[in-house]
Amino acid sequence: MPPEHRAATAVADQRLEEPPPLPAKVDDRPAAEKRAFPLPSPMPRPRQGIALALGGGAARGWAHIGVLKALSDHRIGISMIAGTSIGALVGGCYLAGRLAELEDFARSLTRRGLIRFLDIRFGTAGLLGGMRLNRRLVEQMDGLQIEHLGRPLVCVATEARSGHEVWLDSGSLILAMRASYALPGVFEPVLCGHRHLVDGALVNPVPVSVCRAYEQPLVVAVNLHYDLFGRAAVVRMHATESSAGAEPETGAPPEATDEAALQAARRREKIGITQSMADAFNIIQDRISRSRLAGDPPDLSLQPRVRNIGLAEFYRADEAIALGYEETVRRLPEIERVAEGFSLG
Repeated sequence: MPPEHRAATAVADQRLEEPPPLPAKVDDRPAAEKRAFPLPSPMPRPRQGIALALGGGAARGWAHIGVLKALSDHRIGISMIAGTSIGALVGGCYLAGRLAELEDFARSLTRRGLIRFLDIRFGTAGLLGGMRLNRRLVEQMDGLQIEHLGRPLVCVATEARSGHEVWLDSGSLILAMRASYALPGVFEPVLCGHRHLVDGALVNPVPVSVCRAYEQPLVVAVNLHYDLFGRAAVVRMHATESSAGAEPETGAPPEATDEAALQAARRREKIGITQSMADAFNIIQDRISRSRLAGDPPDLSLQPRVRNIGLAEFYRADEAIALGYEETVRRLPEIERVAEGFSLG
């Protein structure tokens, strides 16, 4: 075969091996939305990088911001995000390109400033309406649809009447995030279609299973409850009333117990209604997480040490973000090694 024919044949073979170009997306959104949120360039369904399962945890969830910042700083690609509760909020803002704005908002919160966002309502299904926070989200992401984010996002919620696990993977981004963090008794359920949706942490606190269902080869979970209670222990004890002034048990021998530990134990012994609700929710999420992750474990699990941050201590964002960043950087060699192994495979 003449050389020019061989060259032409080689070029033709190379073109056959290349994937066909993707059809251009038709952007039929309003002009204002097109300017605020331009569609990303056409790309195939992302399979390289890691899929993140961002767990619930209320105020501890600000640690997700630190995780995402660390991954971005070290150029770790993210193929999709499945988020529950505040994990859905942070993940949605990240994929919408609004993580910096969310971080600024989180860092601006103070103990006293939180009151401005508490639109207390009586005689409703939730103590808080959540509309003040919703207005802040609308200012940044009004009209944005999940399917326009460029990478898959799934917000996990729970149907209040049936207990079904609901995956919100299209439609209004703000509505999906609100439904995912609608903690029962605190926020009102969100009416979505004909279903009343509440916090997804009730059924799937760390949504690894969602990433698996989307056929993601490498799933990294961010579990904010791992170190809250340790292993699930069973305690046998004699049923007797405590005597007045008795010292609370701290789990350490008297000679090894300092005054600070005793004071902390005394504070834990005084449980009010708020602390009781918080402890119950923590236990539920911890036990469900352990059960779900045992049956469908991630390839790698990040566990920021945020146990000392209370569920409602949203004003401690600086601390939570730093802990999320530190944990991710500490585990970065493992993430890179596992990601490299999957890319070679």
